Amino acid sequence: MIEILSPAELDRARATGTLVASILRTMQERSTVGTNLLEIDRWTRAMIADAGAESCYVDYAPSFGRGPFGHYICTSVNDAVLHGKPHDYTLADGDLLTLDLAVSLDGIVADSAVSFVVGKTQPAESLALIEATERALAAGIAAARPGARIGDLSHAIGTVLTDAGYTVNTEFGGHGVGSTMHQDPHIANTGRAGRGYTLRPGLLLAIEPWVMADTDELVTDSDGWTLRSATGARTAHSEHTVAITEDGVEVLTLR
Repeated sequence: MIEILSPAELDRARATGTLVASILRTMQERSTVGTNLLEIDRWTRAMIADAGAESCYVDYAPSFGRGPFGHYICTSVNDAVLHGKPHDYTLADGDLLTLDLAVSLDGIVADSAVSFVVGKTQPAESLALIEATERALAAGIAAARPGARIGDLSHAIGTVLTDAGYTVNTEFGGHGVGSTMHQDPHIANTGRAGRGYTLRPGLLLAIEPWVMADTDELVTDSDGWTLRSATGARTAHSEHTVAITEDGVEVLTLR
């Protein structure tokens, strides 16, 4: 399903994007050495409830996960890159943490993710991973405009990631959003320009480049959800929800 939002729905999407950005900003500030992942989940649950919003994760039970996710935010640490299920783990100095959040407010979803290093120790490899995904995200956003093709976004993202020396996994990528969290079109993190669905004003897209330091192979953790690099290498993930407008593109989840 591909949804095209009305101007009124787009205004609601802006409000959802602002909320997601606010929660992620707060969780990033609170994610310090000694913070437990379950604390982050509890804080997120409280902020969602206080806003009168709904979690897109807690009851989410797709085919690639084992049962309902059961938590309110994804917390992926070090070699975990996607769908990190919060558990009893205390953040240490130098950990690379990705927070990924999708929330529905007034019937419209926004989805965003941020990766950062916790504490004073800032490993160069980790910072390079994060920077590559952020540059790839910026390139994907820059390619998004009315009349562009999904392949244009994929090509822009993939060019940045491969030029930075990373291999790209295409099992999971960006996607449409709207009244639900995961919709068509799928946005692979590499691809050929000029191919795929033509972007139209009113389309919401979650653009999300992610990489693993030395592999493109994923393994699923014993929790049935968390996806990790097959080699145990560190990972990073950056994501924004954007709206295609008559004039170009608007980022709804800027922090």
